[in-house]
Amino acid sequence: MSEVRPLEWQLATVRSIHPETSDVKTFALTLPHWSPHRPGQHYDIRLTAPDGYQAQRSYSIASEPGRTGEIDLTVERLENGEVSTYLHEAVIPGDQIEVRGPIGGYFVWEPGMGGPLLLVAGGSGIVPLMAMLRHRAASGSHIPARLLYSARTRQDIIYAGEFDRICKQGDGQLDVYYTLTRAQPPDWKGYSRRIDRHMLQEVATPLSAAPHVYVCGPTLFVESVANQLVVLGVEPAAIKTERFGPTGMISKGG
Repeated sequence: MSEVRPLEWQLATVRSIHPETSDVKTFALTLPHWSPHRPGQHYDIRLTAPDGYQAQRSYSIASEPGRTGEIDLTVERLENGEVSTYLHEAVIPGDQIEVRGPIGGYFVWEPGMGGPLLLVAGGSGIVPLMAMLRHRAASGSHIPARLLYSARTRQDIIYAGEFDRICKQGDGQLDVYYTLTRAQPPDWKGYSRRIDRHMLQEVATPLSAAPHVYVCGPTLFVESVANQLVVLGVEPAAIKTERFGPTGMISKGG
């Protein structure tokens, strides 16, 4: 049998489902025709109803490329989201899902591309950035990296436990900063507001004058962060963005 090309649809099997927050789950998918991906790429998922109606959405890959044969897709359940609601409410381990990928070549990072890295995420926009950080750790890279992650509450921070482990077990070259925009616990020591120019300057200053910047999150969030970084002197060409709207579809820009 000839190997399926990366952009052809194939049936992936759900190996496991792991809750990340109250409305975010990670789906580990086993692929019959696996292809190595680059951190930052995504897969399409297509659902087909008995009457032929189809719904399709794009989801960033959360896992590092070194995990052969399978991928992780971390999916936030969106209100009125056809695909995300089905994944959260109907899918169980052993089910099969139609997928296509890996897709994308713009919003990607690998150690060979250099650094330092400035990563800025809003909500589930952390997913492709997590793939980059997992790959950085797995490859033994010592490239300096700083992550600024905006979430509504502490309970909404995706991968919180893993971030703690990566920072404690790492090489001291990765720093993670959180800002909670809606509610903060009494013992909170992070930021407590929406990301602004002063916050970005504080987080980015220890890096070199020319970091590789990746920003991912809702459209307005991404536009605001990118614009403020330009005002701070970051070259627009150094800022790569990925944004999503209510449908979960991905768009990219420089």
